[in-house]
Amino acid sequence: MGTRGRQAEAARNDLRLLRAAHEVFTTQGFDAPVSAIAKQAGIGMGSLYRRYRTKEELFQRLCLIAMERVVEAAEAGLAEPDPWEGLALYVRTCVANRAGALAPVAGTIEVTDEMWRTSRRADEAAERLVTRAHEAGVLRDDVTMLDISLLMEQFSRPAAGPPRPEHEHVKQRLLAIALDGLRPPGRTELPGEAPAMEWYERRWGTPP
Repeated sequence: MGTRGRQAEAARNDLRLLRAAHEVFTTQGFDAPVSAIAKQAGIGMGSLYRRYRTKEELFQRLCLIAMERVVEAAEAGLAEPDPWEGLALYVRTCVANRAGALAPVAGTIEVTDEMWRTSRRADEAAERLVTRAHEAGVLRDDVTMLDISLLMEQFSRPAAGPPRPEHEHVKQRLLAIALDGLRPPGRTELPGEAPAMEWYERRWGTPP
């Protein structure tokens, strides 16, 4: 096998490993052994450790990918000319990607500079979506970007019990209800102050 062939095979192995890691961690828990990931991906432990020396490195890579997908979802939403449809597309895409599934590892791993930079790109793009929706009058005034991020985080959690086709149907029904709850006018005053960005970021550590 030539150099390009080996590189292509390594890339395929890495993709299988990352998909397996996301599935194992979010269904079996973040204490799941890396051996379960290697088995799910169909690769050897040696291959896994050559790519990721520690579980923390694997978590960092998974978190970075998740943030990059949030950026892509927000940019796709901004490309939609209708402010509400753009915001709804962003939310649905992030929920489909389970963008907040890795939130429970906050505070347990070191956040790299690249992760902080990508997180800020995601937040800025999402804030533009929210601002546009507010200005168009299609998003209730008391809902913030962080409210929406935390809502998506809740939808990223796996359903209780073994996987079943009905789970996705139920999630889509509840997501439709939640999206309607974001539209103005809100029938119920939101309790307390809106979550602050400082609190949100402190879950992961101290930004550079």
